[in-house]
Amino acid sequence: MGKKLLAGVLGGLAFFFWSYVAHDVLPLGKAGIKEIPNEQAVLGSMKTNMPEDGLYLLPGLDLPENATRAQQAAAMEARMHKVETGPSGLLAYHPSFKFSFGKALGVELGTNILQVLLAVILLGQTSLVSFAARWRFITVAGILAGISTNISYWNWYGFPGSYTLAYVCTVAMGFVFAGLVAAAIVKPGAAATTTAKAARA
Repeated sequence: MGKKLLAGVLGGLAFFFWSYVAHDVLPLGKAGIKEIPNEQAVLGSMKTNMPEDGLYLLPGLDLPENATRAQQAAAMEARMHKVETGPSGLLAYHPSFKFSFGKALGVELGTNILQVLLAVILLGQTSLVSFAARWRFITVAGILAGISTNISYWNWYGFPGSYTLAYVCTVAMGFVFAGLVAAAIVKPGAAATTTAKAARA
């Protein structure tokens, strides 16, 4: 377990460093993101009409509290018409937000380490012998992680294609670099081969 933990930490650090490069050196972190024209006027209206934190779906369904299934179906159909003929979106909104850059970095690093550690634990259940096979295993896990939410957000909520592709690539490449570290440290197949040879002897 010690080697797996080490692989998770070092692989997570590699992932974290790559994320820094992707967001601060390369343009991946800004792909598909635009600023709102006339921002102050828009924010002023939002402060007046949206006093609560929330994840807002636009346009809304405008359903009564105890809506029947028929009412829900009708509201969904009406919303689809509004989407086709007018503006729509998904907005994560905070009237005020105390952001801590240090805390955000810590959470991101911890998340990266946890992600890689889970992939390493799965790798430990395999009998992959070669370095290339172990690295491919971690890389495929990264592709799975990259598409699991990003494609859904593009599909259901209309996230920009460039944003979606950039973030899938960012996550997948994070696992590519983390996989190089993890595959060098965790060698489950080699241990299994040694045990099998000892048993035959």
